Amino acid sequence: MKKIALSLLSSVLFLGANTVSADEGMWQPNQLPTIAKQLTKAGLKLNPEDLTNLTGFPMGAIVSLGGCTASFVSDQGLVATNHHCVYGSVQYNSTAENNLLKNGFLAKSFKEELPATPGSRIYVTEEINEVTQLINASLTDTMSGSERYKAIDKNSKSLVAECENDDRYRCSVVNFHGGLEYYLFKQLTIRDVRLVHAPASSIGKYGGDIDNWMWPRHTGDYGFYRAYVGKDGQPADYSEDNVPYQPKHHLKVNKSSVDEGDYIMVLGYPGRTNRYRTAYEVENQFTWVYPQAKAYREEIIELIHQHSEEGSEARIKYESTLAGLANYAKNYGSMIHSYNKGSFYTRKQALEQNLTAWLNADSKRKAQYGDSLTGLNELLKSDNKQQARDLILGYLRYSKMLTTANNLYRLAIENEKPNIERERGYQERDIARFEQAMKAVNRRYDANIDQEIIVAMLSHYIALPKSDRLSSIDKFFGLKNVSAANFNEKKLRKKLSRMYKKTKLDNQEQRLALMKKTVSDFEKSKDPFIKLAVASFEQRKAIEDKSKELAGDIQAYRPKYMAALIAYFKDNNMPVYADANSTLRITYGNVKGYSPQDGLTATPYTTLEGIVAKDTGVAPFDAPKKQLDLINSKHYGEYAKKAIGSVPVNYLGTLDITGGNSGSPTLNDKAEFVGLVFDGVYESIIGDWDYDTKLNRSIHVDIRYMLWVMEHVDGATNLIEEMDIVE
Repeated sequence: MKKIALSLLSSVLFLGANTVSADEGMWQPNQLPTIAKQLTKAGLKLNPEDLTNLTGFPMGAIVSLGGCTASFVSDQGLVATNHHCVYGSVQYNSTAENNLLKNGFLAKSFKEELPATPGSRIYVTEEINEVTQLINASLTDTMSGSERYKAIDKNSKSLVAECENDDRYRCSVVNFHGGLEYYLFKQLTIRDVRLVHAPASSIGKYGGDIDNWMWPRHTGDYGFYRAYVGKDGQPADYSEDNVPYQPKHHLKVNKSSVDEGDYIMVLGYPGRTNRYRTAYEVENQFTWVYPQAKAYREEIIELIHQHSEEGSEARIKYESTLAGLANYAKNYGSMIHSYNKGSFYTRKQALEQNLTAWLNADSKRKAQYGDSLTGLNELLKSDNKQQARDLILGYLRYSKMLTTANNLYRLAIENEKPNIERERGYQERDIARFEQAMKAVNRRYDANIDQEIIVAMLSHYIALPKSDRLSSIDKFFGLKNVSAANFNEKKLRKKLSRMYKKTKLDNQEQRLALMKKTVSDFEKSKDPFIKLAVASFEQRKAIEDKSKELAGDIQAYRPKYMAALIAYFKDNNMPVYADANSTLRITYGNVKGYSPQDGLTATPYTTLEGIVAKDTGVAPFDAPKKQLDLINSKHYGEYAKKAIGSVPVNYLGTLDITGGNSGSPTLNDKAEFVGLVFDGVYESIIGDWDYDTKLNRSIHVDIRYMLWVMEHVDGATNLIEEMDIVE
């Protein structure tokens, strides 16, 4: 392996750096020296070279939560992130009698801190190596899709196994540009994570789904974890004897925050963007996948609301699920809206026409890349033939009983194989997290709601063509001769009712015991959900195998298509940066408002007074009385900003972010902590696919508001004293 270096991607970036928008791009740390001029022009005071050192400052303070980003803000392992990133842990520790979601939580001492949701982890990236040649070493042009998929999978697992010879680390092989490049990431894994502080949801989630993705915003979307390790300073499982982790680096907090026009940057782990997808993929995603997925999400949200009262035990169990469903339902709605009113698809078509003309203009280029786009699209169309069925089966996974049975049976099957040959998620490295997931089931499960999810999804399933349905599922539920026209919902409900009464999967001890059972034990089981898992496995596995075969076939074309696109961009002096893929990135820009539509201009700040103006006393606009009284009496303390005559709550930036950036620290020109990024504006949601400099805006919690709430509303002075605060 070679240490990460400037590769094809980086060289193309360098050639096109002068044309890239100052704010566009989620940059890999090693790329920053190539855009040093742009960073300095935007206002960065640090040497860009310093940001390439993963174990130095400030990169060494940035961590992943495995879905969100966070950062160390003290030398005692205190971790700052978004409220919605700790929300699951707050929900996990809540009951109807002690509703921490409603009341908030603050530990005034280490002993009062609560265990986070089982399976919670803090990942500290320590090393990145390029491994493209090692992954591709055994690939040939004559391989079938299945053979190619297995070869890449085997090579990846081998590298990961070699990297994880020390149980302190979690490693992963990640592809860039659809497989054009591969990198091995090595992360220190802290396994004892505890909840320290989260404001009440009436602050941390103020505005709820109504304000989600909207501006102006007044949300205190912040929360704190703490990382714990053994007394030897090394990662360890939860123990009362563990001590706070002492990171090599932590961020200083600048309570002066930032002014309009100031340089800001976000360091984090953005999830997924799709800016290099083909026109066919774009059309299919926006005209079919997003509308259908949005409808299913809204349907599940509605049935959860119908079958659980606000504040009830059942509702509390599903609050985290509801938040995730609602977030992406609104996300998809904005995607569709922006797509329908814009020219994105037309521009994609034009790009491909220009690319094709450029390839055909040179015989060498045509020979090297000529069939990459057409070959890729043919495979993609084949992959989408049964997407209606696959989407329904995907949403059936919201049933805890179905998913638990399927996962436990699959574990028994995988346990019969050598470890290196097991599927991801079922290897020895995954067992601890698998067990913790089994322990967490009951805190996010209600039998009545679970049943309603199955009924809803099966009502869609029976409308599928018979050729798309699974005979094993039809037989099990008595749906062989059933269609949407003669579907007997009452009969299905009776069967499901018997299943839920008979199953033992709702018992934690039973689930943990099943982790050690053999395939034969499962085949003899009388548990109805296990019987369904066993009966349907062969067909579900066939779907999985077909998907892998297509993925392998696509791997023969996607890298070649990306290479063609990069060559075209290079020839036209256009920039290329890798799509987000949950790896460490840096995005930068400035504090700036925007004009969402003709005649409207959004200022870059909101204030405390905006909270009062929105407040109705009814969720989600139900700010705590203590907070409202403080605002009405203009009790700003030392956190007022002269330019706006109040305490700033949220501010806008021009940063290029996406899901996964949630909880990322917002840093100023000296890499000091000045807030947390937590959202984007409605008009920029399509930025996952299509970047628009004029409309793309990120939303940040201002550090002044965080400190004001912590000190004057929640009394979290112990945490303020723990952090290094500068002006």
